[in-house]
Amino acid sequence: METAISLKEKIEELNSMIIEGKVLDAFEKFYAEGVTMQENEDAPTEGKAACREHELAFVNGITAFRAAEVKSVIVSEGITAVEWYFDFTHKDWGVRNYTQVAVQRWNEEGQIVNEKFYYNS
Repeated sequence: METAISLKEKIEELNSMIIEGKVLDAFEKFYAEGVTMQENEDAPTEGKAACREHELAFVNGITAFRAAEVKSVIVSEGITAVEWYFDFTHKDWGVRNYTQVAVQRWNEEGQIVNEKFYYNS
């Protein structure tokens, strides 16, 4: 397992890349080939290729981006959790202004194998 310190460094870099608008670069760097991603209780998206398509659709749908702020981070053995505040406008969803918690499970190679997002719809 990754140590808490190295996971802390990884999640800090991932978060910084997201704040800088490098969402897709962060995805390529930190997510494993077999990753699963899930929004609330929706069915999970499985595999890096399918998850990449989902991320592309999200990023390409943003028409105005006002804020992304990390409110808190928890690092445990093999697990990180990030509380985010987001404010943006998306072509399909309209104005979104909300807090989200993202929980990541990491493998021994230091890549995310599972990520679940919790937020009010």
